[in-house]
Formats: sequence, structure tokens, C-alpha cells
Amino acid sequence: MGILREYLLKISEKNDLSFEEAKEVSKHILSGDVTEAEIGAFLLSLRTKGEIDNEIAGMASGMREVGTRFKGVNGFIIDNCGTGGDNLGTFNISTTASFVLAGAGLKVAKHGNRSISSKSGSSDLLSELGVKIDLDASRIENILEEVGIVFLFAPKMHPLMKNVMQTRVNLQVPTVFNLLGPLTNPFDLDGQLLGIYRRELVPKIASILSILGRKNAIVVNGFGGMDEASLEGENYIAVLRDGIVEEKYISGSDFGFNTIKNSELKGGTPKENAKITLDILNGKKGAHRDIVIFNAALGLLASNFVRDIKEGVEIATESIDSGKAINKLNLLAKESNR
Repeated sequence: MGILREYLLKISEKNDLSFEEAKEVSKHILSGDVTEAEIGAFLLSLRTKGEIDNEIAGMASGMREVGTRFKGVNGFIIDNCGTGGDNLGTFNISTTASFVLAGAGLKVAKHGNRSISSKSGSSDLLSELGVKIDLDASRIENILEEVGIVFLFAPKMHPLMKNVMQTRVNLQVPTVFNLLGPLTNPFDLDGQLLGIYRRELVPKIASILSILGRKNAIVVNGFGGMDEASLEGENYIAVLRDGIVEEKYISGSDFGFNTIKNSELKGGTPKENAKITLDILNGKKGAHRDIVIFNAALGLLASNFVRDIKEGVEIATESIDSGKAINKLNLLAKESNR
């Protein structure tokens, strides 16, 4: 079984890998040193055993090590993203909220990809809005510094992922790689808001973020399995602060929002979603605006930028109503196409 033989035997006997072992496996898989059969056998064995926190963190660390890395810029850098996979077909909530966060003064390094399970992924939406998504690495830090927000197109940041893509397609079941995207931002983030559609993984992902060195983060599973905070009912969140994870439930009604069913937030094609985003950022009131403000407020709290969600709602609202959020979109479109 070649390079992975030792690790495969270990997990097939229900023994866990260490952080460093998982990191080495990840680097071997991504470097193309192993065959598709080896990769498939390892991923299925790991899935059968059940991935522990150190294994997922180690594989994420290895993936970051062989991918593009950035040193950082002045300011507090955050990513707000979801794992996808909730099959609810909502519009691009987190991508729209990213401009609200940038308008509020955070530096947003938005890591994303084209759509996999919906009609419009983050990069599909941004392309429709005139943003160039496949930027050369040499320009990314400058744009984040000057504009306050930049898009990191995952295939460009992690080109070696192509070495595992066919195996993942052939397996036709979720593997550890489904969780790694949101954990592998090329920047060393100061804060992160991460939405996930599987409720049981909320505290686990918060723990993994801590292992990876994140000081401030919120992991959220929305009502109805939404990979964003929902306004339909209770949301389960895990708040990470300096190595301590606190789990709690929050509802939008606690902060003055009306109840909005997830089904009212359906998205469509990139063109249709671009209109929704522009309407929100230009100040149009309604359900779409409310869900974006609620999630932006959580992003501000995840960054430790505000004391509580109530203050986050106030600052997110001001970011839109002052025109700062739409200005960030216009600046990003302009600068990314220079």
C-alpha cells in the first residue's frame, strides 16, 4: 500500500493518528505521491473509524502548508464562510455579509469556490458583480490592505487539491476533505465565522479551530440545518475565545428581528442573487437585509469587534445605511480588475 501503508493499518485497527501523522498524510495525498486507490482506501478507512479533532486539524495544517500562504496585513483579518451542503438553496448570505463586515472596518479574506450544491457559489456571485476572482497571489495582499476585502479563489489557493478531486468524485460519499475548505484560509486569521450544516460538528469544529491557533471564532448551525444563522428559530453556536469554547443557543427574535422562514430566503442564478445582494447593500429593507445583518453581527462578535450581538446589529446596520458596505463592493470590483 506504499507510502500510506503505515497510517492505513493504524486507522483500520481503529487507532487514531496524531496531529503530525495526519499532517504528513495530507501532504503526501496532495503532492501526488500516492495512487487514487491508496487515497480512496485511506479516506474511507478514516471515515469508518471516525475523524478525531487532531486528525482533521493535522490534515488542514498539511493542506495549508502546501498551498498558498500570506503573511498578513494591518488590521483584524476575518473570514466568514459556510461549509455548504445544507440543500436549502438560500441566496449568498455570507458573501453579502462580507461586504457589511468590511464596511464596518474589518479586513475580510473571503475564501470560497464555485457552486457545488447550489445554483450560485460565492465566486459565481462575485463574478456576476464584476469582481475578478482568480487573482494572482502577488495582488491579493495589496487589495486586502487597500480595499479591506479580497476574494481567495480556493482552486487557485490550493492547486494541489486537483490530485484528490477524482478520488472524491469516485467515492461519492463525504470525506474529511468536505470539512477542510473553511479551515484552510491562506491568511492567519484573527477571527472566523464558520457556518456548518451538521449540528453535531459545531463544538468539534470550534475545537479544531483552536488547535489550528485561532483565538476568536464562532461556529454556527442554523435552525433547520442552515449553514448560516437563521431567523426562523433557534441557532446552535460555539464561541471560541482564547482556547475556551462556550456552546449556546441564540434566536434572532432576542435582538428585535421578525421571524423569517428559511424558505423565504431562496436564491437563484448568479444574476438573480447579484440583484438581491445589490438591493441589500443599497439599503432595501426586508427579509434579505435582516438575515444579512444578523449574520454580519455574528461575524463582528466572532472577531471580538463588538461586546455582544446587539452592538453587532447596530454596527452592521450602520455599515449598510451609511453606504460603506456598497462602497467596499464597488472598490473591490474596480481594484480587482486593474
